[in-house]
Amino acid sequence: MSQSTPARILIIEDESHIAEGLKLNLSMKGYEVTVAEDGLSGLDLWKNSHPDLIVLDIMLPGIDGFSLLQRIRLEDEKLPVLILSAKAEPSDKIKGLSCGVDDYLTKPFDLEEFLLRVERLLTRATWNKQTPAANVPAVYSFGGNTIDFDTARAECRQGTITLTEQETILLKLFVANAGKPLSRKTLLEVGWGYTGGTSTRTIDNFIVRLRKYFEKNPRKPCYFKSLRSVGYVFDPAPDN
Repeated sequence: MSQSTPARILIIEDESHIAEGLKLNLSMKGYEVTVAEDGLSGLDLWKNSHPDLIVLDIMLPGIDGFSLLQRIRLEDEKLPVLILSAKAEPSDKIKGLSCGVDDYLTKPFDLEEFLLRVERLLTRATWNKQTPAANVPAVYSFGGNTIDFDTARAECRQGTITLTEQETILLKLFVANAGKPLSRKTLLEVGWGYTGGTSTRTIDNFIVRLRKYFEKNPRKPCYFKSLRSVGYVFDPAPDN
């Protein structure tokens, strides 16, 4: 980062005393800092403020940090994210890594170590800007269907269609997790960003639409499969 353009850091932390302490110390280092007190507002700030780095707690109101991180990774594989959490079990760190976190620091933490980790992540981010992201390809094909995520258009059994924003997000989530079961809870939290006003019936209705677009026989789906008591799985290369 050049001195004339300070790095923008988004802190998503519901404990106000921690968030304000981090904001003060990061601001003293010359960074431009914004704070979100819950997952939903953090998601909105990420979309609108385009931060250079996110400091993320796991246990958040509305949408937890892991689901928020998964949602971010559908759109941006390069954005550095540092989890700062009281959850210190190896399983928590492993889950964070599987969701795409760059660094993981447990509470209580040493402030100097935290600041050095932030500096290092921002430095690495400048090195990686010339490297194309490869999480979800811009154009993805399966079973005679082709999805262009950049233009939100698809070539499918119904011809050329324009996908809604929500359809595009869900398709990215399925493609990024091809072959992996996704619960309705995960689809709601990652796909919609918030579970409060969204029912599982909404998910089912969207799956019906995706099957109508991409399945040869929507009544006997082979790509977007239901898993009883679990949710759904996307299989891009079914046996049948």
